[in-house]
Amino acid sequence: MLSKEQRQRLIQDIITRESISTQAELVERLRADGIAVTQATVSRDINELRLVRLPVGKGRHRYALAHVQSELDLSDEIARLFQNFVHDIDHGENILVINTAEGHASGVALILDRLRRDDIVGTLAGENTILLVARTTADAEALVEELHELMMG
Repeated sequence: MLSKEQRQRLIQDIITRESISTQAELVERLRADGIAVTQATVSRDINELRLVRLPVGKGRHRYALAHVQSELDLSDEIARLFQNFVHDIDHGENILVINTAEGHASGVALILDRLRRDDIVGTLAGENTILLVARTTADAEALVEELHELMMG
């Protein structure tokens, strides 16, 4: 039986070599290697490894490792993601709701988390929606303006 770390290293190896587009595909691929794993476990591994889904054309996506290192990389990456994949941003009090293209919420949320800003308490991503909690209502209003500017380019 593999340890969690070994399993996660194997997942990283698999997604680096192969085009895996869904959690179910990854579960099947691991089972083909004799690794008994549930989809819930794979889902947790994907979140812990901070994998992102990248478009590969014709409406398909694949899991990949996020390769963002420097502050400049983060700025460029967040601008690119917001221009290409964010459709709408709204807020109520200190909570922002960011709507993205299907399957891109986790990638956008990952970059927002990596900004490590004091005005962002945290994010929660689904398939196409991100819930962003700002520290204050004023922070939320400023973030909406800033993120709208990123959307517009």
